[in-house]
Amino acid sequence: MTMSLAQGLTTTSTKKRKQSKRTKLQQIRFEQQHREYNKNMKRIHAHDQMMSLEDYDLYVRGMWKPKTKTAFKELKVSPAFQRETKHYPSIDSGIGIATKKETMQYTGERKLLGIATMHKSNMVPIFEDNKHEAIEIARMRR
Repeated sequence: MTMSLAQGLTTTSTKKRKQSKRTKLQQIRFEQQHREYNKNMKRIHAHDQMMSLEDYDLYVRGMWKPKTKTAFKELKVSPAFQRETKHYPSIDSGIGIATKKETMQYTGERKLLGIATMHKSNMVPIFEDNKHEAIEIARMRR
C-alpha cells in the first residue's frame, strides 16, 4: 500500500485564515509584551527599532514592513582633494598591436617519406635523404 494522495489533491490550503480577536486578558498581556519590547530596544540603544502598538501588532503577526531609510546624499568632493594627472596621448601608427603571422607552407625541397613516433606521442618527420634516421627511430621504440 502506498502513502500517496489521489491525483489532483494537495495537502496545503490556499485560503487565508481570519485571525480571531483578542480577549481582554490577551490584550493586556500583548500590551505588556509591547512595553517590554520597547524597553529592551531602549536598553540596547536601538531607539530606531522602537514601535507603536499598531506597528508592534503587525510585527508580531508577520505583516510589518520596515520603513525604508532615505537614500544617502551624494558626496561632493572638492577639487582640492582630487589628484591631477597629466594626459599622455597614445601613439597610433595605424599598423595595429601585432601583425598577422604568415602561414607556413611546404615548398617541396625535401621529399617527406612519413612521420615516425619516438617516445609515446612524439611525432618526428622522416625525409628521403635521411633514411638511416627512420631505422634508428625504429630501433629505439619498445
